[in-house]
Order: sequence, then structure tokens, then C-alpha cells
Amino acid sequence: MASAAAVEHHHGPPPANRSSRVEPQLLGMLLFIISEIMVFGAFFTAYFFIRVVNGAEWPAQGTELPKLIAGVNTAILLSSSVTVHWALESAKKGNRFGLQAGITTTLLLGATFLFIQVNEYVHIGFAPQDHAQGSIFYGLTGLHGAHVFIGLTLLAFTTLRAFRGHFTPEEHRGVEVPGIYWHFVDVMWVIVYTTIYII
Repeated sequence: MASAAAVEHHHGPPPANRSSRVEPQLLGMLLFIISEIMVFGAFFTAYFFIRVVNGAEWPAQGTELPKLIAGVNTAILLSSSVTVHWALESAKKGNRFGLQAGITTTLLLGATFLFIQVNEYVHIGFAPQDHAQGSIFYGLTGLHGAHVFIGLTLLAFTTLRAFRGHFTPEEHRGVEVPGIYWHFVDVMWVIVYTTIYII
């Protein structure tokens, strides 16, 4: 009788079967990151064929890449990984000031990185259509810049929620998931910077 009453009171579809122990939000972000690694892989493959297989000069003759500015920009982005980690740890400890300060600082550092990147495009002296090297340079750095913009959008929502008091030591997934994405963006930039500007 009790089971019949329970069935009678149940409305809607049955709860979804969870075959994974990873939470859906976290799993979704990890799968998204894997797909994005494949996109970056396609661009790096083109870079490999132009530079290694075809033996093209890198950067193209008559062009110069601003290694120092890009290095400063790398330091800015890596610093933002530290601040987003600070924000997450603060959320876990119930430190509201640390959360707000960490996430706001991350947002500002990310915006600074993107501003410097755009300013670099304005003054670099060549366009994507000038040569294959230019196409790959703009393709890889532009793809990364697009990911930074997406990350900044996520961080903006997180910052807004942080100042509205949405996060607690028990519920901080809204800081953790964007933080994972932001760390991915930082790691990808280190790879792009090392490959494009340094090697």
C-alpha cells in the first residue's frame, strides 16, 4: 500500500540515472575543455606543417613578434590563476571578502590581458592575409583571445553572484567551474606563448 501511495503521489519523469560520480556541472566543463583542446590542436597542426614540414621562416621575413610585451601579458594571466584560486579557497572557508576580492582581481587581470592583446594587434605591423605565418599567428592568439572573452563573461557572472552573497562553504560550484575553465585558458596561453613567441 505504501509503495502504491508513493507511485500515486509521484509526478513527472523518474530521476535521471547517474552513471558517473562526477557532478554534471563539472563533467560538462571537463568535456567542453576536451573539445576545445581538439580545436587548438587543429591550429597547432597547421603551425607544425608551415614551420616544420614546409620549413617556413618563423616569424615571416620582415616581421617581429613583441616577445617582451607578450611575456608581461603572460605574467598577468598567470597571476589571475592565483587570484581565482584564492577566490575559490575563500568561498570554501566562508571568507566573503577574499572571495569578492579574488574574483574581482581575476576579472580585472583578464580584462587587462585582453586589452594588451588587442593593442598588440593594432601595432604589430602585419595582417592575417599577409602570409601564412600571419594567418597562424592571428588564428592561434585570436582563438585564445576568444576563450579569454568567454572566461571573462563567466567571471563577470561569478563576480555579480559573489557580491550578492550566493556562495557558501557548502555551495561554491559556481566559483569552481569557471575557475577550472580559467585555469585551462591560462595553460593554453602558456603553450601558445612558448610555441609562437619563444621557440
